[in-house]
Amino acid sequence: MREVSLRIAPGERVLLLGISGSGKSTLLAGLAGVLGGEEEGESRGELLLDGVPAVRLRGRAGLVLQDPDSQVILARVGDDVAFGCENLGVPRDEIWPRVTAALDAVGLDVPLQRPTKALSGGQKQRLALAGAIAMRPGLLLLDEPTANLDPAGVAEVRAAVDRSLAAHPATLVVVEHRVDVWLPIVDRVIVLGDGGVIADGSPERVLADEGESLAQAGVWVPGIPPAHPAPPKAAPGPALLTARDLSVERVRRQPVASGIDLAVEAGAALAITGPNGAGKSTLGLTLAGLLPSASGELAASAALADGAGASPIRWTSRQLLTRIGTVFQDPEHQLLTRTVRDELEVGPAALGTVDARRIDELLERLRLSALAAANPYTLSGGEKRRLTVAAALATRPSVLVLDEPTFGQDARTWAELVALLAEVRDDGVALVTVTHDEDVVTALHARRFALAGALR
Repeated sequence: MREVSLRIAPGERVLLLGISGSGKSTLLAGLAGVLGGEEEGESRGELLLDGVPAVRLRGRAGLVLQDPDSQVILARVGDDVAFGCENLGVPRDEIWPRVTAALDAVGLDVPLQRPTKALSGGQKQRLALAGAIAMRPGLLLLDEPTANLDPAGVAEVRAAVDRSLAAHPATLVVVEHRVDVWLPIVDRVIVLGDGGVIADGSPERVLADEGESLAQAGVWVPGIPPAHPAPPKAAPGPALLTARDLSVERVRRQPVASGIDLAVEAGAALAITGPNGAGKSTLGLTLAGLLPSASGELAASAALADGAGASPIRWTSRQLLTRIGTVFQDPEHQLLTRTVRDELEVGPAALGTVDARRIDELLERLRLSALAAANPYTLSGGEKRRLTVAAALATRPSVLVLDEPTFGQDARTWAELVALLAEVRDDGVALVTVTHDEDVVTALHARRFALAGALR
């Protein structure tokens, strides 16, 4: 971000908006005092908290990161929520009441001894928020805290933040692409752009006066939805993957869903939906040939297997490359190289078929051309997501499994990404998308497969 000047008064509740890559997460990290020193980037100007450089007041702010996995510290849920309080020197007899109250507030109904590695992505988001709320910070910083939550979870988290601020008054700065989620509890909207702060004021004034121009720039504006692609050009093709009475389980041998019967069809989209913890990501990874099933059958058609055998879990990495591509829920779990361009070349290089024109096309379509030489880990969350989608498409797989593919996208990049996926579908690729984004289900004309809830 550049040339950002603003003043936030104590107790204000601010919704921070801007297109993907505009510096929203960077500003939050700076306010929390964890942006890093000179070796991690260049900076000029001042960033003050209570009149003091923010880096000298660590602990005054509570930060919930865009990637909840990077914020899980300890092995058990209760210990993880207590971690911040312990570091602040909160008296021991006060810590555990805070922990249980915070977990109740965010709706994370699991035992305190539950291993953190057993939580779903959405549950980890609630865990991170509980840890921040338990600290009772003077400044609460939330970076897309509802991005991977089901609709009920979104409402719960917003209500939890509202209740926390009412009980323990603090300043709030929240980053979220979906504006309407937070409008009921914020009193100010700040929009970042290329020229610093491009809009600032009450939600009503900013959206009324600047709504059209903000929407054209890519900001999500209530009442101005992004464009949806056209319906599929043809009827679905044959089933490429078929599941019969399938049960799926996480790595720790914890069954999460059973009795699954479905078909993944060429030239069509299948949306896996359901509440957090229901096993959506686990089912996606099983369909992708990356997790063994607990029981039942998952079989690839002869056309998809092409001599590799009917069981995707037995395929080698090289065999998977052209058959089933996967986009993980956490983009950083599949970043392998030092530059964005190299990331797109990993799969094709393994096949000996690097196509420079194809790489250039994907970079351009997903607005990554200007970042081709950048280290993937320096990208914003939304940019990392588009990068992993591009890398999966680079090997032209017949089936593409995507876990929350639109996470972190502004309205413009959302529309462009969904349009690209629709084109791939119309070219005969079978799409499987794990999502809480109802607009994705509608835009891709996806057949829905809903998981009811986690097995106990």
